[in-house]
Amino acid sequence: MTHHSVIAIVGPTASGKSSMSMRVARQAKQHGKTVELISMDSALVYRGMDIGTAKPSAEEMAEVIHHGINICEPETPYSAARFAKDAKKWIGEINDRGNIPIIVGGTMLYWRALVHGLSDMPPASPEIRDSIEKQAAQLGWAAIHAELMKVDPITAARLEVNDTQRVQRALEIFLASGKPMSSWINESPKDTGRHNSEIPLNFRLISIEPSDRGILHQRIAERFDIMMQQGFLEEMHLLRKNEALTPELPSMRAVGYRQAWEHLDGKINLQEFRDQSIAATRQLAKRQLTWLRGIADREIFDPLDPIDMDRCEQVCLAHYSII
Repeated sequence: MTHHSVIAIVGPTASGKSSMSMRVARQAKQHGKTVELISMDSALVYRGMDIGTAKPSAEEMAEVIHHGINICEPETPYSAARFAKDAKKWIGEINDRGNIPIIVGGTMLYWRALVHGLSDMPPASPEIRDSIEKQAAQLGWAAIHAELMKVDPITAARLEVNDTQRVQRALEIFLASGKPMSSWINESPKDTGRHNSEIPLNFRLISIEPSDRGILHQRIAERFDIMMQQGFLEEMHLLRKNEALTPELPSMRAVGYRQAWEHLDGKINLQEFRDQSIAATRQLAKRQLTWLRGIADREIFDPLDPIDMDRCEQVCLAHYSII
């Protein structure tokens, strides 16, 4: 495929993105075509984090080639910039094989990095960071979050108070540059066009967005209970045996894992662990939907409407001239 046109199936967590991507891949196979999936999920990259991330099963990964899953250890942070570099390489390799690349996931910062590149935010400042940490030790992180709300309400609104590393980084950026993080993110990188890539990329955004938020919330709760039955806490016990892991690492800040760490530390009981994990996942879904609403050219499909899902599948297949 010389035109390098790529579909991305996106949407909030628990909306059915992965099942749609597998559905398209299976239909493509029926027509003699091979789909390779590129995961755009900031948690699926980590090995050993299987249950709490709703990672595709071993059978699914054997059936359809997946890229971007189990590619680094949980103590090694993976970034949006690295995803953009990796995804462009995978897309090129898949095209060279004559196969069909489809991106699937909900980490929209990764999408921005791939399509638009990342703005040149100020580098980390140990002095400013140390000052913020001392202030937090004195006043608490709620006060730091309140300070961020004054100078960058857009970023503060999407960050939880206990997401201390991101709150700290956002305030650090403002103190270092005098410009809020939200402004940096909204600015296009210098000397780039619409797509930041060595190969010409054209993306078509297929957004799976449930028409009923209440049903999405119900799905999130049901999925969490299934994860618990599958052994999520046992998975977390195994992860904590790795002495290199700390609760501040990006992998352990993933929804569910952060709360599981606190539960195993005895800070919250089992019911609080469940309630807080589900609430954090709902907040994640809300942030994802907010981000998606800012993308005017996305094509929206309702996972609660079987006819719409059939149409979504047909659109994806027709895009690659499979049908």
